[in-house]
Amino acid sequence: MKYRKKLSIIMIAAFALFLTACSSGSSQGAKDSLIIASSADAVTFDIQNTNDQATTRIARQIYETLIKQNEKLELEPGLAESWTVIDDTTYEFKLRKDVKFHNGEAFTAKDVAYTMNRAAASEQIGHIVGAVDPAKVKVIDDHTIQIGTKEPFGPFLTHLAHPATAIMNEKAVTDGGQDYGTQPVGTGPYKFTNWTAGSEVNVERFADYWGEKGLAETITFKVIKENSVRLIALENGEIDIAFDVAPSDIAKVEENKELALYRDLNLSTGYVGFNTQSKTPVNDVRVRQAINYAIDVDAIVKTVYQGVGKAAQGPLNPLVFGANSELEPYNYDVDKAKALLAEAGYADGGFTLKLLVGDNNAERIKIAEVVKEELSKLGITVEISQLEWGAYLDATGKGEGDMYILGWTTVTTDADYGLYPLFHTSQFGKAGNRAFYSNPKVDQLLDDGKTTIDPAAREALYKEAQVIIRDEAPWIFIQDGENVTATRKNVQGFKHHPTGSFFLSQVKVGE
Repeated sequence: MKYRKKLSIIMIAAFALFLTACSSGSSQGAKDSLIIASSADAVTFDIQNTNDQATTRIARQIYETLIKQNEKLELEPGLAESWTVIDDTTYEFKLRKDVKFHNGEAFTAKDVAYTMNRAAASEQIGHIVGAVDPAKVKVIDDHTIQIGTKEPFGPFLTHLAHPATAIMNEKAVTDGGQDYGTQPVGTGPYKFTNWTAGSEVNVERFADYWGEKGLAETITFKVIKENSVRLIALENGEIDIAFDVAPSDIAKVEENKELALYRDLNLSTGYVGFNTQSKTPVNDVRVRQAINYAIDVDAIVKTVYQGVGKAAQGPLNPLVFGANSELEPYNYDVDKAKALLAEAGYADGGFTLKLLVGDNNAERIKIAEVVKEELSKLGITVEISQLEWGAYLDATGKGEGDMYILGWTTVTTDADYGLYPLFHTSQFGKAGNRAFYSNPKVDQLLDDGKTTIDPAAREALYKEAQVIIRDEAPWIFIQDGENVTATRKNVQGFKHHPTGSFFLSQVKVGE
């Protein structure tokens, strides 16, 4: 009897050990799945109707573009094997012949023509491919296409590497109708399978992919808004990769032998924007300048971001072509801020501003609190409104609120993309110019920058535009950013991309 009792105890202990091993093995040993967590959900997978990073990071695995940019930001063949510049407005592309869409349709030049014509008509991404002239999009044969622009467009080839120009299948879009954004079809290494809004997106390896097959059989993109919860999930092995590690969590990752930390400069600039057409005093340039002087940006980078990235000098990240490194920063100067407010007729402040911020970014929420505290010293009351990410983008796109906090990643590496959508009058609202900033001189400089081919001449135009933008202060320039990602130690093949949208097909979980 005692023998049987001892044996039972041993068996129970062994079974418990087995369960523990199975549980830990699913997160720490080699496996066919990859689980990734970020702070925000996708908006829509109709890639021509959004331009947010949360969506793009997933769409990168589903869709492909004619041209790719590698980690060094060099242009490489994508769905186009090669291309020829025929003249200043005409480009010819030779397409891959062995490509299928996820719905089984063969990829041809007709799909490229459909994509370009549809994209050129999109208000959301018009600044990316709006230069395309549908009348000059010509299918030569199944695997040759010419794409023409309305006028010379200096950054055209780099813009074709933007995820918004990913090639779509006309049949899939037509069949999907209004629901296409929740059932996308691309040519990428991973095929969309499911999206539980607010929770996760699932993709699976595409068996008929033309290139190097995805290493993970499935990838799950989870939404975990809270930074601390995301890190705990990584520590516990519930996820394999955590995007956008909070500065306050970096030390924890570095101290954990089961985790690996990746830090690399990216192409982003974080900012606090003003609604320059608000009915509050921020429609006065002197008030915007005063608020710029009242915010200690260096302190924000040091305390809120804990040294991640560096204080921004202007609207463009220094890695971007055309960035003006000679702009004079708004150094922290409360006396100067008070003088400018007095000049504008607000010596004692005495007004209230509504500051909008997304609820998915802890650092931006902290920045909102800093702005509120600093402006209170000038007699300005700040009311902070936290909104869910989708609602936040909608509200700022409509011009609600007087101030807002966002970031922009110049994914094409060209100043056109970093300035035109954000500061050109034609781009008000959801297209990018949420500051509703308008200056005819800036518009002209940005228009000329688009249509000029010579790089040196383009650079001069963009630098001049940045001086005006700096002086008129539609933004408070906050931080030039870094990509900060943490993985389980056994994750292999992960690489950052300066755009912040990563290629994940060659990432896997090893032993």
